[in-house]
Amino acid sequence: MQGRAAVTLLLLLSACASSTPVPSTRSARIANLQRAAKLPWTDEGRCVVREASRPWGEVVERCFPALDTDRVRFHDSSGRCTVASADAASLGLGVCVLAAPEIAVGAVIVVGVVVIGIAIKEELDAYELRQLYPEEVTSTVGTRTAPRETMAKRKPQPEPSGQDLFPPLPPRHRKRPSRCEPIPVPHLGGDDDHNTCADLIPPNRYPGMDVLVDGKHFDALQVGAPVLWEIKTDRFDTYSDYLQNQVADDHAEEMRNERAIANDCGYNFVVGVSTPEHKAALVRRAPALQIVVTGCKR
Repeated sequence: MQGRAAVTLLLLLSACASSTPVPSTRSARIANLQRAAKLPWTDEGRCVVREASRPWGEVVERCFPALDTDRVRFHDSSGRCTVASADAASLGLGVCVLAAPEIAVGAVIVVGVVVIGIAIKEELDAYELRQLYPEEVTSTVGTRTAPRETMAKRKPQPEPSGQDLFPPLPPRHRKRPSRCEPIPVPHLGGDDDHNTCADLIPPNRYPGMDVLVDGKHFDALQVGAPVLWEIKTDRFDTYSDYLQNQVADDHAEEMRNERAIANDCGYNFVVGVSTPEHKAALVRRAPALQIVVTGCKR
């Protein structure tokens, strides 16, 4: 019975997705994210963000387990998703209806107010920033080869229209001195664990890159927000008391200087550390710092 149900479900998914034209990868990704933003997800939309470049039918198939189905009602008014097997129906009806190229009015009903998943919102915010500030957001390959002087001299883009998906950023974020404009640059050093943490935790607007602001390397510029990050992955809890004091003193002084640069350029500043012990030591020395425990391992 389960084998027949699985085969039936695969046939349903193929039928649901076959009539959908294939747009460009980027436009399809954004369309999928906007569509998914209207649904409730139990994982804050992380699966959708990961799979969004696939056709919508495949996104639904892969991410359906993360959908909050207790809040969604599916109505197959056309009858095309109805199957004989009860097992396949219970498993595949919602997938088939949701994967339909054009969802009929009332086919998918969400109970209650949908709060857009954090991961989806950040991805859409990042896309909007790319439209507002294309000179800041280039591919990793491009930023590694383009001269820094060329990037700094690019002219500002025209003001967005009032019909943009998201409102424009406050004016102060568009009037920073040239020294304060974020420039993606290769990570300093070769610590892969540290760099992975810096890319994933904020998350980083420029994966695989540091960001240069006013001559200072920061580990990340947060997606969708004017926040610069410094990441520390020290195994602080394994240090001797003497070494903990030395490291905490040095880090507190370093972080105060970086926060001053970030704030002067109109950015917020956050420090990420791997252990609660490291955070506590920094808080004692620099209580004004905003510090979070990332849990990143080294």
